[in-house]
Amino acid sequence: MWVADPKVILCFGDSLTWGYHPRNGERYPFRERWTGMLQEELGGEYRIIEEGLCGRTTVWDDPVEGDKNGKKHLGPILESHRPLDLVVIMLGTNDLKKRFNLSPFDIAQGAGFLVDMVRRSAAGRNGGSPEVLLVCPPPLAKLTDFAGLFEGGVEKSKELASSYRIIARFKRCHFLDAGEIVKTSDIDGVHWEVEENRKFALKLASLIRNILG
Repeated sequence: MWVADPKVILCFGDSLTWGYHPRNGERYPFRERWTGMLQEELGGEYRIIEEGLCGRTTVWDDPVEGDKNGKKHLGPILESHRPLDLVVIMLGTNDLKKRFNLSPFDIAQGAGFLVDMVRRSAAGRNGGSPEVLLVCPPPLAKLTDFAGLFEGGVEKSKELASSYRIIARFKRCHFLDAGEIVKTSDIDGVHWEVEENRKFALKLASLIRNILG
């Protein structure tokens, strides 16, 4: 049963949020995506908004895949869904692609820019800004079909969490290292199997309850 005014949570991310199935490249059913599991776990007092786009970067234009720049998407999305109580940002995996040639700290700074965008917005209750939870994506695993795309990215991905933690501390936002919870699938080296979606959703639900009371 839905309450009259549920707490609204925007999940802003890439294919990990969209629900990419590593075995076939299709989208998981809603009940098998972490966003769907999160909605089920939190119940009607909360409303989960999925905003996942395959290939989305933090702040970088992609010369190959087109309109994937999270910086350009986030503003209209915040405006469209306000008022929001919490924005969960989990981006950075696509920034590891060889074509961008970015350091782990560059990627973390891109994510931090998005935190600032949320903070500057009036997308929260009563014209304020929502709470922000910055999530560092887990390291890449054994790359198969995506090996060329992410050449050199595996080692960089292992260094992301320390840089994200610094940015989150500097921005004074909530932080979660998904790599402490989730193991990326060796099927493609980038995405998650169903059980990992479930583990992430349960951890996130507990954290959200603490953040939003």
